[in-house]
Amino acid sequence: MIGKDLLIELFQAAEMRRWNDKLCPVPLTELDKQGHKMAIAYVLGKFAEHSSDFSWIEVIEGGLFEYFERLTLTDLKPQIFERIKANDETFTELKTEVYARFRPLIADLNGLEKRFEAYLFNPRDTTSRKVLDAAHFYSTKWEFDIIERENTGDYEIDEIRRGLQRHQEALADVEGLRYLALFPTYRSFLDLCGRLRFQVRWGQLYRVPRTSVLGHMLIVAIISYLFSLEIGACPKRRTNNYFTGLFHDLPEVLTKDIISPVKRSATGLDRFVKDFEREEMERRIYGPELIPKAWQPEMRMFTENEFLSKVTIDGQLRHTTSDTITASYNRDRYNPVDGELVKAADDLAAFMEAYLALQNGISNPQLHTAVREKQLFYRDRTIADINLSNLYNEFC
Repeated sequence: MIGKDLLIELFQAAEMRRWNDKLCPVPLTELDKQGHKMAIAYVLGKFAEHSSDFSWIEVIEGGLFEYFERLTLTDLKPQIFERIKANDETFTELKTEVYARFRPLIADLNGLEKRFEAYLFNPRDTTSRKVLDAAHFYSTKWEFDIIERENTGDYEIDEIRRGLQRHQEALADVEGLRYLALFPTYRSFLDLCGRLRFQVRWGQLYRVPRTSVLGHMLIVAIISYLFSLEIGACPKRRTNNYFTGLFHDLPEVLTKDIISPVKRSATGLDRFVKDFEREEMERRIYGPELIPKAWQPEMRMFTENEFLSKVTIDGQLRHTTSDTITASYNRDRYNPVDGELVKAADDLAAFMEAYLALQNGISNPQLHTAVREKQLFYRDRTIADINLSNLYNEFC
């Protein structure tokens, strides 16, 4: 079951700086890189989902496993890491260390630790894995384009550029990368997602670690997926819950983050913001077709009424409850999504942001209030058989 220790581990990447030996105009963290990577993986995966060896579950879990890997190995320079990978014995030792660190934290999650072991030690060359590799490349190249302009005289820049070029050539058969090269609008969508790196959560408060909106979205996606494993969700339900978590705050790139106390302080402000977000999504994403029309209903499901549970029956989207989904609609054909669980994951991520800041010595009345309010709200509360009260009690 998901617990305190795993949640704390997930946030370690928020303070892991990337390109920390280069001049960076903005902080680039591993948490943000992984969030951007998974948004890119969604776009590349949509172009690949017709392939017989493609699986959204493999993409999501592979992204999680690679996240665990980076949490352990992220301080290694890419050049050193590539040399280690070429040495089977040394690389196996490193992977064993990664597995030993995270296996106890994901035990009893519907066989996730077994799939983690297989992903590390018995990798399969599938379309899903190529999509993840391509997403990793694209997100790294996106960062490099920022870094390159500030480090024109750096002796390593040419070498890094050549390495990225070789990586891109090795991924020439990934269909989605060809579409990104052909259609600037699709690249614009991924750039829009990347901008959420620069929007800091709780912007009016000093916190350590500081998290961006994009980093927060990834944490919510991961927690939503782990909750889904706990309740035995069907594959489509797991996938929907993950991507609802990953994209639930996407409209904030158009409106910026408005903290909950401000939304609650003015009557009708929350609804006004939601209406404006929908208008902006229509004007700036759906209208110009930054994503193909065929994907738009799914993206609307992820970003509109994102905290309501839904199923699709006879082609119609219907609101329901997570308990009802578990009882009657836990099948791929109903396209279920647990908005309630995603909301619980969103609240838990916000709780962790405040809790960790307090643990790191940032004493602020608003942080104390946020922690206390979440603990009180989820006291004696269960959603779709997830006992949230027990989880919050671990932090008392």
